[in-house]
Amino acid sequence: MTITQRSLDGYGAPTIEWARVKAVLDGQLTQAPGTGGPQRHTMWLTTINPDGSPHVMPLGVVHRGGSWYFTSGPVTRKSRNLARDPRCVVSVATDPFDLVIEGSAEWVTDAGELDSVAEVFVSAGWPAGVAGDALTAQYSAPSAGPAPWHAYRLKPSTVFALGTSEPFGATKFQLD
Repeated sequence: MTITQRSLDGYGAPTIEWARVKAVLDGQLTQAPGTGGPQRHTMWLTTINPDGSPHVMPLGVVHRGGSWYFTSGPVTRKSRNLARDPRCVVSVATDPFDLVIEGSAEWVTDAGELDSVAEVFVSAGWPAGVAGDALTAQYSAPSAGPAPWHAYRLKPSTVFALGTSEPFGATKFQLD
């Protein structure tokens, strides 16, 4: 993969190093209270409504094998939007920088990959299991809709890192 970067900072701060950004992307950002900023890590998914307007909802994200995964019920607005147009944005505030990840969401139906994703969700505290080509559990976030839930893999194309602590900075990374 080729990564090009460009500073977006207008104040002379250095570019943010890709290795620092990748370390956050490759980690598990928990949503437990008191674990992130402000007070916890809330991931936000933006999809495109049929009329072209944005649709933004919070969601849980886990990391496995270099990819971010999230779930959504097939009848939710976000799943219907992704079925029509997989382009999306996931954003999150972290301690060293805020991240905005532009890309597309791919619906995961491979049984082995679903098993692995379910295992990561279980280790993160959500008792998910696989049912056919989806995940299921006794509960999920209210915005996920009723079970079963599609699992999606985020395929990033552009990452923005916006510094929230010294030395600050703002860098755009294009992933090819």
